[in-house]
Amino acid sequence: MNYPPEPFRIKMVEPLRRVTQEDREHALREAGFNVFALRAEDVYIDLLTDSGTGAMSDRQWGAALTGDESYAGARSFFHLAEAMREVFGFRHFVPTHQGRAAENILCAVLLRPGQYVPSNMHFDTTQANVLARDGIPENLVIALAADPRSRDPFKGNMDLGRLEEFIGRVGASNIPFGMITITNNAGGGQPVSLENLRGVSAIYRRHGIPFYIDACRYAENAFFIREREAGQQGRPLRDIVREIFALADGATMSAKKDALVNIGGFLAMNDDDVFQRVCNELILREGFPTYGGLAGRDLEAMAVGLLEGLDEDYLAYRVGQTRYLGERLLEVGIPIVEPPGGHAIYLDAGALLPHIPHAEFPGQALCVELYRQGGIRGVEIGSTMFARWDAHTGEMHYPELELVRLALPRRVYTQAHLDYVVSVAARVRAGREALRGLRLTYAPPLLRHFTCRFEPL
Repeated sequence: MNYPPEPFRIKMVEPLRRVTQEDREHALREAGFNVFALRAEDVYIDLLTDSGTGAMSDRQWGAALTGDESYAGARSFFHLAEAMREVFGFRHFVPTHQGRAAENILCAVLLRPGQYVPSNMHFDTTQANVLARDGIPENLVIALAADPRSRDPFKGNMDLGRLEEFIGRVGASNIPFGMITITNNAGGGQPVSLENLRGVSAIYRRHGIPFYIDACRYAENAFFIREREAGQQGRPLRDIVREIFALADGATMSAKKDALVNIGGFLAMNDDDVFQRVCNELILREGFPTYGGLAGRDLEAMAVGLLEGLDEDYLAYRVGQTRYLGERLLEVGIPIVEPPGGHAIYLDAGALLPHIPHAEFPGQALCVELYRQGGIRGVEIGSTMFARWDAHTGEMHYPELELVRLALPRRVYTQAHLDYVVSVAARVRAGREALRGLRLTYAPPLLRHFTCRFEPL
């Protein structure tokens, strides 16, 4: 597998610190064996998330210096509005400080207790915002999403039959809006096909259900559509993107992903009444509708980043870098979710550590060992993040997959860094039979993976 050459050159560097194994052991104990609680300076290769951790370009930094910090009506907002119209085409939008703020406002405006929100797979903050409003999130991804070895090109697709059945069972009046996540972060970063998006849109519209897209990685998803979907080869990416969002009534986005910024997001919609209600909620929670919790410099960086994130040379490199890491890991016997997605490689902790049951958090055990062995920080996407008690039966429902996500910050790490990750993962694999699980010692009711604490078994 050849490593793709970078379509950029490096103008600034940040030193990395090597931490001894003894210091890493101490850091793990102090963090309660939760890698979120580690100090960043104690991490050598930080693959915890691709959210806000990328490197901004010279054009973004230059634009940031021109930011208009006026409280209302800043020209930086109108620069962002122009980019939003060009890329997405929605009638209205409000900036937010990140994606979860957009989700919070959407749920506050549209969701009532006891109502349902279907999606292919809700990611952590989306699910938590629905639950926090006493709503019920429902995942309706296709069955192949649960098969890590399947090389189906669009494992993020919604199961259209299940969606129809679900709407018929709970009633369209009990669904204030429906969603889909592109790419499907909770299920291995797998893309959604244009054909499937058309089908989802048609079902929602036939039932009168507003359709919102979680657009965090829309550019990567569009790249996969052109690369993998019949009839889309050679089509301009911007045309694919405009068709995707023309199918929807609105979108939420953490711009910290495919808009290549360190902070920012938005909530977009076509409905005039919803827009007014959103503005009222935004003013209460985030700020005035032309800044939405962001500085003018952040609005300027986002306006440039939305367009840079669709650069075809950049996306070919981005997807190629992730593919390189995935194929190298497979070569040394590390099971992953296949095929490699766009923003991350998902290690199959359940397959690598079959002797550790769900209740003992095999993904978290693998996260801990990657840091212990090589100072690498990933994130568990399994029972720590997604296991939930059923209030009616008193049973614990575990996710089908126990994963560890290695998310690649955009324009940050080199081939040598990724080769180091592979060598550490191979060392962890060699000693996997000696690994043991963990026990929770503290967990909050929602989004527990951020602040919970463990002890080794």
